[in-house]
Amino acid sequence: MIDWNSNNILKINNDIDCFSNDSIDETKIDDLRKRIEPWLTAIFQSEHFSLLIGAGLTIGLTYLADVKAQGMDRIEFGVNTKEIKEWADKSAKELGRGYANIEDDFRSAIELLQGLKIQGSGDAVALEKEINVQLDKFIRNIIKTEKEFNQSKKHQDALNTLKSFLISFSSRTATRERTNIFTTNYDRFIELALDNAGILTIDRFVGKIKPIFRTTKLELDYHYNPPGIRGEPRYVEGVIKYTKLHGSIDWKFDINSITKLPIEFGVDETTNQIPASPKDFSVIYPNSSKGIDTAYFPYSELFRDFSTGVCRPNSVVVTYGYGFGDTHINRVIEDMLSLPSTHLVIISFDTASGRIMSFYEKMNPAQVTLIIGSHIGSLQNLVENYLPKAAIDRIQERLVKTLEKRGVTEHFSKANDENESSKTVQATPIATPKPNGDE
Repeated sequence: MIDWNSNNILKINNDIDCFSNDSIDETKIDDLRKRIEPWLTAIFQSEHFSLLIGAGLTIGLTYLADVKAQGMDRIEFGVNTKEIKEWADKSAKELGRGYANIEDDFRSAIELLQGLKIQGSGDAVALEKEINVQLDKFIRNIIKTEKEFNQSKKHQDALNTLKSFLISFSSRTATRERTNIFTTNYDRFIELALDNAGILTIDRFVGKIKPIFRTTKLELDYHYNPPGIRGEPRYVEGVIKYTKLHGSIDWKFDINSITKLPIEFGVDETTNQIPASPKDFSVIYPNSSKGIDTAYFPYSELFRDFSTGVCRPNSVVVTYGYGFGDTHINRVIEDMLSLPSTHLVIISFDTASGRIMSFYEKMNPAQVTLIIGSHIGSLQNLVENYLPKAAIDRIQERLVKTLEKRGVTEHFSKANDENESSKTVQATPIATPKPNGDE
């Protein structure tokens, strides 16, 4: 049985370990590492592999940099306050989300606005103005978080942690399909870390000066021709496919298209680079029970990418910082798990107000791995102790083959301290035949 009230929950296959932070010492960390790291190493080399990132990543990253992230706290509108709040609370409970958040407030306000416009009510003008004010404030708070992160004295250490996190997921052998990274976040911390790590991204945007959203998905990739070999291009290492399911603060609705704005990371939140009307920003607040928010351009294309990327045999999805509060995303994951060869790995700092428990109990337990808790779900602890390191190590492979040819047996042992590898090479005498007259 899983103790959902425990500080940490680890479930790998049928092995369940629920423990408190008080019981964690070096011996416990070493034991956890021996169980988690090999399992994730095998998981990460699955045929089809996807990473779904939620707001928990931004919260964990900004915590490392001593910065307060723009959260999902409730907002109050200056008009129709009572009606919006009551409807947001009611719909959040009906959707199984538990408590309402800022997305519920925005969705409820926008739905009310449409109704007032249909009625021809004069209150529609005041409500639309209030929604635009709150949207502008929300977007600028995200930009402010990016600026404060950039100015933090600890931002480089925090960024290095995120880089290591993403490198672990993107380091797949060339024979495997590219890692798909999906995120519901509007901020650009992932893009910043990918650029700093030198990881190439494939998304739907084309162009340099004014990137434009491509409505038709083309299966393009990065290849190179090895010297001396013709007609056999190979995959370039360190490439991922990237999709922002809910849009981004630097996406803008243009005439019949979506474009990227040249907003510098770390710019002041008072910048005039953002559109005068916040509704021109391509960000959404999807919680609708029928997924109506995601039925229109460009979100229909983005969610088709998500569905086709994960709903395949031998597919694995790892979630980090995702609280299972978006029903349209949950449905896709449920469809994926209807295939017996698929697997879901949930990594989270907490149980997301019980939503993870509710989702888990509907699924086949054999297809779900749980790594939940303030210790094993912490971004820094994951990177330092439990995530597999880069899987591409050609030098070590060639070393092993060379030593095998020379009759040397090689034993590798993993050091318990600082997660560093120590290598012991033991020479084995080679049996040499005695010379005779025939030789």
